[in-house]
Amino acid sequence: MNSYSCRMRGSVSEKGQVTIPKAIRERLGLRPGTVLDFKAENGRLVGTKAVDEDVFRKWRGRGRLPTKLTVDEYLRQTRGPVANRHRQ
Repeated sequence: MNSYSCRMRGSVSEKGQVTIPKAIRERLGLRPGTVLDFKAENGRLVGTKAVDEDVFRKWRGRGRLPTKLTVDEYLRQTRGPVANRHRQ
């Protein structure tokens, strides 16, 4: 018996809205603003969390370089001299 076997009911409002029971929202990590994709599958409504195509979008622009270095200066400092790299 899996953890999703307990059944809970909801009803569709006049606007087509359904309240997902709190226990299910918590179990699935559904928070306000979570986007869901819906499809009809074998006579059932199936909803899944939508996944952003760009998984790095929320992190872009959040990184900060230490001590106000430029990206090139930081890479040089962390990677070392370029001259000895790429030798075979």
